[in-house]
Amino acid sequence: MHLYVHIPFCKQACHYCDFHFSTSLKQKTALIDALCREIELQKDYLPNRRLETIYLGGGTPSLLAEQELNQLFETIHRFYTVSPDAEITLEANPDDLIGPEADPMVPLRIFRKYVNRLSIGIQSFHEANLRLMNRPHSAPEAENCVRLAQETGFENLTIDLIYGVPAETHAVWQADLAKAMALNVPHVSAYCLTIEPGTVFGNWHKKGRLQAADDEFAAEQFTKLVQTLAENGYEQYEISNFAKPGREARHNSSYWKRRPYLGIGPSAHSFNGPSRQYNIANNSQYIRAIEKSEIPGTVEKLSRADQVNDYLLTGIRTKWGCDLRELTNLAGADFQVLRRIELQKLQNQGWLLLENHVLTLTPAGKLFADRVAAELFMDDEL
Repeated sequence: MHLYVHIPFCKQACHYCDFHFSTSLKQKTALIDALCREIELQKDYLPNRRLETIYLGGGTPSLLAEQELNQLFETIHRFYTVSPDAEITLEANPDDLIGPEADPMVPLRIFRKYVNRLSIGIQSFHEANLRLMNRPHSAPEAENCVRLAQETGFENLTIDLIYGVPAETHAVWQADLAKAMALNVPHVSAYCLTIEPGTVFGNWHKKGRLQAADDEFAAEQFTKLVQTLAENGYEQYEISNFAKPGREARHNSSYWKRRPYLGIGPSAHSFNGPSRQYNIANNSQYIRAIEKSEIPGTVEKLSRADQVNDYLLTGIRTKWGCDLRELTNLAGADFQVLRRIELQKLQNQGWLLLENHVLTLTPAGKLFADRVAAELFMDDEL
């Protein structure tokens, strides 16, 4: 089983981010108390209480003090059995990982008491890109924090990178990739920048102050990403995720493989097979509800079509693909018959492969993953 805990606080708002967070830390103590209480209230949500992965995401979990981490993990261990080899990840910003000049490893030593994997939000090693995105760290901190993490004993870590940044050149992206390879991290997640409504970038785009990178430019950067990481021994096991052998993200892979997971905190999602649940994306309302022992979430019962479409949307992006037998089981009818025209069309286009009952994307199809999934979606009427 898998547990996600959402920490909805950040020092500042990145210009591209549309996740739920607050830049005010006034409610942090009350929120941590509420998270612990929700863990108790939701203790029977999963089919069993043995956790294979724990993921602290956000927001910025690296803003948590040691006593807050201790409170969270004491609560988790009170209500769950944590597997001895569990993957326990904490998302972190580079500036939070670097302590005072006299002893810069202080934060990392604290985090290492509780977690065995770091997900570091680098985004870019290029100072102009970091400033454009309003990231709280500098380019030197981006490199330094990874080296310090490795020196502290974090062997299992991943860094996030963003490509398709407005006004970025191919040379800048190539330099980012070169620095990432030089750091020899075992896992890299790389995402194409999307301009979301309601974000600073979204508002700038609406006013004509910012132009999104064109599709051809982003596709070229994606191709360079895949090529560079393959040459350096990384496997692209999901469209945006690359790992050295044995270093795939076990927690995120559980989502893509339709494993049950529990999400704790405001805006967190949960999935148990027949339904999914969404917590309210409001810190104050979340805290008030939990204080009354109420789960402030919406439960959605999943139709057969919902379950098929969810599996297609996530599974098709991975090296494991989508098993036709599982699709047939979820659909309640032979999926290959239901979608024979669409399946043949996508294979003829060179975007989709069907081998040993499993659908996977071709290299060309990886540029159109969402479109491929949408072509195969089921309607409830089918």
